[in-house]
Order: sequence, then structure tokens, then C-alpha cells
Amino acid sequence: MRRLLVAALVAATAPACGTGSASGDAVPVVVGYQSKTINTATAGTLLRERGFFEQRLDELGRRTGKRYEVTWQDYDTGAPITAQMIAGKVDIGSMGDFPLLINGSRTQARGDDGTRMVSVTGYNARGALNMVVVRPDSTARTLADLAGQRVSASVGSAGHGTLVRALGDIDVTVENQQPSVGASALQGGGVAALSQFVAWPGQLVFDKRAKLLYDGAALGIPTLHGVVVRKPFATAQPDVLAEFLRAQLDATRYLHENPLAAARSVADATGLPPEVVYLYNGPNGIATFDLSLKSALRAALRDDVPFLESIGDIERLDVDRFIDDGPLRDSGFQGTEDLVNPARITGTDSACGIEVGDPATAGEVWFEGEEATRPAATPDCLLKQVKQAGKGVRAAYVPDAATGTRWFAEHAHWVREGGKLLPFTTEAAAAARGAVLTYDQALAGA
Repeated sequence: MRRLLVAALVAATAPACGTGSASGDAVPVVVGYQSKTINTATAGTLLRERGFFEQRLDELGRRTGKRYEVTWQDYDTGAPITAQMIAGKVDIGSMGDFPLLINGSRTQARGDDGTRMVSVTGYNARGALNMVVVRPDSTARTLADLAGQRVSASVGSAGHGTLVRALGDIDVTVENQQPSVGASALQGGGVAALSQFVAWPGQLVFDKRAKLLYDGAALGIPTLHGVVVRKPFATAQPDVLAEFLRAQLDATRYLHENPLAAARSVADATGLPPEVVYLYNGPNGIATFDLSLKSALRAALRDDVPFLESIGDIERLDVDRFIDDGPLRDSGFQGTEDLVNPARITGTDSACGIEVGDPATAGEVWFEGEEATRPAATPDCLLKQVKQAGKGVRAAYVPDAATGTRWFAEHAHWVREGGKLLPFTTEAAAAARGAVLTYDQALAGA
């Protein structure tokens, strides 16, 4: 199995998504992104839909007298973006932490002509961007229940890394599959579980095609996505890279200031349910959006390298050399070491009549027929709002009582403790705290 993992880890398919050539005398810029990996939205889907990069390049063109032409190439995972970057066909790409490191490792043989990581898109300080799901009728309650069975993952992805780390000595057969293929295999019974990155777990659970078995936040290891650039492009076109990073900041600000509109924009472009996008990208969402190359995230990447070496034949990577904060500084961005999500749920709770503030307890309800969500100060207050409203709920969001992972209230597992109702993302986590209640039971007892 180790040999198979090694072979799969270094393989990368690269479907054609455009030539990347510019017309006339335009300067070509090719951006590789993953539209459905929605915590890269500020450097991908949302950035493209809002046109921030093109607007920035138009302004640059008025200063330089040049014309810039952007080609966007959409992929399912980071591996083909890396393959296209090696071939010189993608200039700027966004991908998860493991693919980023593999990208740097595979290009380091080129010396200064390799690639550099220049910003972060979205991250979760505990690792909740990656999760393991099983079919709704599965009897599995913990990862140990998967022993001896087949589990789908995109080998070399962040979702695969979470799976292998979480499994420890539990022996499973990993099927190397693209996310969509793995989701189909899960539905068809070809695999017992699926380990993937945002937004696949949330989408499958929301559609009631899966239930959450393992929350990556249980590892307590930061996971992130970021932006990587070909060094020759960065050297030849520093102004273009600076405008890309400024445009990424534009998209990040827009997402923070207009979270529901941003979620709808991404949903319209990808076909994902807006309720799922908002789970990850909304206030107090699973993803925290901040361009900063924080020390904690750098340390997590350094710690990932020995692990990647242990499961695949990649060369050791000098992470501190691979991460280059020069372009971000040159763009005028002032970074921060703060890991607190700047997108917070605020307002007044209509059921409890108190101000909403603490992200450890704050939630939201999106009622049918309403154009805005309602804030809830605590999970109990959220349940009361649902009972009092007397209308359908599109989605209700609550934070896991132990990890803080934002999750769907309907799909959470509930425990009454000290007179309070506490939600958990997984049944195993809830059972460790007390008698497990369903959402309907919690709602009735609110």
C-alpha cells in the first residue's frame, strides 16, 4: 500500500482548460484555481466573479501603457495546477497545504526558477477544513470502525493528509480518487468512507447523502490553502503579482463585509448550495480568510514536510525559502499573527433578547423566505428562535461545543449538560459528554 501511495502522490493529471495565450500585444496571465474548493474563493471563484483582478490590471495598464489578459483555469485538485505550473502554463495558482508543499518540492530542482508561496486564502487553526464522511446508513461511529475497508481520498491532498494522520495504526485501503468520483463511490457502496477537503463533506451532509464521522478539528493541527506563483513570472511581472494580491485583499474585504452575497456569488458560479458555501465562508465560518503568512501556519507547513516524506518519495523542502512574503509586503499589505476570525456574528438575539458576540456559542438561522440570517447568542437561543418563528429553516448554524467547528444544527448531535443544550459535529464527540439527543429532541426540549 505504501508503494501505491508513493506512486499516486507524485502523479498529476492535467486536463486542458485553455491555452493561456494572450491576443495581440497583451501580457498573458494564467490563473489556476479550484472553483469548488471554496476556501480559495478569494483567490479563485469570488475573485473571478467580482472581477477585482481585471479591475486592478486595468488600472495598472493605465500606468504602464500595457494591456493584460487573464485566463482562468478551473481544476478539481491542486495536483494538475502544479503540473501546469511546471510546464510553464499556469502562472499563479491556489491550493491546499499538502499540494502547496508538493508543488514547492517538485519545483525546487529548478532553484530560483521554481515556485513560491506568497499568501494564504483561508485556513482553520484546528484542521476542520478536512473531514471524513460515511453513508447515512453506515454503522461506523469512529475511524476504528473503518478497519479493513476502502476509503476514498485524493492522495496528496489535504483531505488525504488528515485521513492518514487521524487513522494512526488503523489499517484501511485508500482509493485514490477525485472528489466527485469518491462521492459517487460512496453513494454506490464502492467505498466505506470519503475523506475530503472543503466543501465536499458539508455538501454531502447537507444533501443528506452522508453523515460526518470525523471532524479534522479533532487533530488540532492547522490546515490552510494559499497562493503559489512561478518565480520566473514573479520576477518578470512583479507589478502584476502585486495587483493580484491587492485584488485578493479586495475579495477578502468583500467577503467579510457582504458574507451572504459572497456566498450566493460563489454558489451561483459553482452550483454548490449557498447554505453550504455560507457554512464555510460566512461569519464564524469554518474557514478564516486572511492573507497573512502567520508564524503558526508556517510552523504547520514545516511540520507537514516530514509527514509527507514518510508517505511519499518527495524531496525535503526548505519551507522558509518556499514561503516568500516579499510580494505581499510590496503590495502594501500589513499582516497579522492573530488567529481570531475577523468575520464575527453580531447583532441582537430575537429569542433571548441579548447581544450576540462570543464566537464559541454564537450561531445563525437562515429562515425560508428571508433575505438575511438571524443571529443567535447560544445554541439554546437558536433552538428557541426556530420554535418561535413557525417557519421553515433553510439552514441553522451552531459551533461545536468542544472544537468550535461551525456545523448544521440539524445534523449536529446534541447533549444536555448543566441545563444547556450543547451541539457536536460527530456522534462520538457527543457520546463522550453524555446521552446523545437528535436535533428534533433538542428542539423539543429547548
